[in-house]
Amino acid sequence: MHNNSKGLSGADWLLALVVIVVWGVNFVVMKWGLQELSPLLLCALRFMAASLPFLFFVRPPKTLSWGLLATYGLVQGVGQFGLLFVGMQLGMPAGMASVVLQTQAFITLLMAAAFLKERPQPWQWLGLCIAIVGLITIGSAHGNSASEMTLIGFLCTVGSAAMWAASNLITRHAAKYGAYEPVPFLVWSSVFPILPMLLLSVWLEGGVDAMQQQLQAITWKGLGVIAYLALLSTLLGYGLWTQLLQRYPASTVAPLSLLVPVIGLISAMLLLGEFPTGMQWLGTLGVLLGMLVNQMGGRWLWRSRGS
Repeated sequence: MHNNSKGLSGADWLLALVVIVVWGVNFVVMKWGLQELSPLLLCALRFMAASLPFLFFVRPPKTLSWGLLATYGLVQGVGQFGLLFVGMQLGMPAGMASVVLQTQAFITLLMAAAFLKERPQPWQWLGLCIAIVGLITIGSAHGNSASEMTLIGFLCTVGSAAMWAASNLITRHAAKYGAYEPVPFLVWSSVFPILPMLLLSVWLEGGVDAMQQQLQAITWKGLGVIAYLALLSTLLGYGLWTQLLQRYPASTVAPLSLLVPVIGLISAMLLLGEFPTGMQWLGTLGVLLGMLVNQMGGRWLWRSRGS
C-alpha cells in the first residue's frame, strides 16, 4: 500500500540510509574478499550463506514456479555477480564498479522497450545519452595504475550491469503472479547459482585442490566478508528496499539509489586508497547526471508546466 505523503517518514529515511550505506560499502567488502578467495568461489560461498541456512525456516514463494526462481538465480547469481567479482579481480576499482554498475537502470530501460514494449519518455532518452557519454569517458580512462582500471575489468562490470537489468525484467515478470515476497524469493533463488559457480570455480580457478587450499586458509575476515555479502547486502538490503518500494511510489524511492555510488566512491577512497583520475571523475559526473535526469526528469517537467 503506497504512502501518499510527499516524502519518506523519519523511520523510513533511516532504513533507506542503512540500505544505501550497506550497498555503497559493499564494493569495498568485495575487494577485501577477493584478497583471500578467487572470484567464482567467493560468489558461490555468498549464495550458500544467503540460502542454505534459511531453507528450513523460509518457505518457498507460493505464487512462483521453480523455473522462474532458477532463471532469476542463474541470471542474477552466475551472470551479474559472477561477472562483477571476476571484473573486480581483473582490475576494476571498487569505487568505479559502484558507478558503472548503476548503468543497469538504462539497460533495463532499453530491454523493457525491446521486450515489454514499454515506451521510454523523452527525458529518459536524454538521461541515457548523457550516461552513455559518461560511461565512454570512464572506459577511455582505463590503465594499469592503482587509481585506474583495466579494460577487461570495465567490460566485465558493464556485462554485470546488463545481467542485473535482465534480472530486473524477470522480477517484473514475477510480480504478475502475485505479491512479491523479497526474502523467500531471494533465499530460494539463491540456491540455483551455487552448483554452477562451484563447477566453474573448479574448472577455471585451479581445480579442487586450489579450492580446498582457499577454504582451509580462510580467515575471520574472509568469513565476515561472506556474511556481509549474504546477510547485509542481499537479504537485509533487498528486503528493506522492497519494503520501501511497497510503501512509497517508485519515483520517491528510486532516486535514492543515486547515493549508492557516492558512498561507494567515498568508502573506496577512505578504506582502499582508490582515488579516481580526472577523466573518471568527469565520467562519473556524466553517469550520475544521466541517472538524475532519468529519475527526476518527469517531476521537473511536471513542475515547470505547473508553474
